Amino acid sequence: MALNVLGFIGWIGGWIVLLGISTRTPDWVVWIFMPYFIYGSYRVVVQARYFPAALRMLRILRTYPWQVLRGVPNGLTKHPDVLGSQYGWFELPNPASPGQQLPLVFGQHLRVEWWSRRMAPRAKPVLKAQIEVVWFAGDPRFVGLIAAPTRDCRAPRRLQVLQQQMGTDGGRRDFAEWGATPEDIERGRRVGIRPARP
Repeated sequence: MALNVLGFIGWIGGWIVLLGISTRTPDWVVWIFMPYFIYGSYRVVVQARYFPAALRMLRILRTYPWQVLRGVPNGLTKHPDVLGSQYGWFELPNPASPGQQLPLVFGQHLRVEWWSRRMAPRAKPVLKAQIEVVWFAGDPRFVGLIAAPTRDCRAPRRLQVLQQQMGTDGGRRDFAEWGATPEDIERGRRVGIRPARP
């Protein structure tokens, strides 16, 4: 989140500084700065679009502790149990029934390229090994935050929000079927999920 804020301020600040310089110099100087004006505007929009996801990550981390998991099934193909758009998935154990695996998906493609290269069926083993161990915070029945470990495996990096998009007949999720208690649902509400009571 801090890097996102610094990037946002940096791109806007650079744009303003170069605009100030170009108004006090000959007209041809504007053409030198034009690539930055165009690309800088694009980067500001990209940074601004990331703020809602970053705030959601903070809410998830305040509600759920990190877990370190090994060998989590994942894929890029469309998961048969998932409704709607998806850009890759991880199957995580249901806290109420550890034998049951629930898929969580990347619901949007923003910043998932790094993950996609490692989840691809033809990815090199050295890339796949980078997600053999993952950090997870959340509840697979609602929402989660996935992260890859740093090189020394002591901290998470490359954080991404995963969403629950499974449905039952009629397209509604059945949290009671997954063993969600009223306490679980209340924790889900704290991170912005609006489930019906089981």
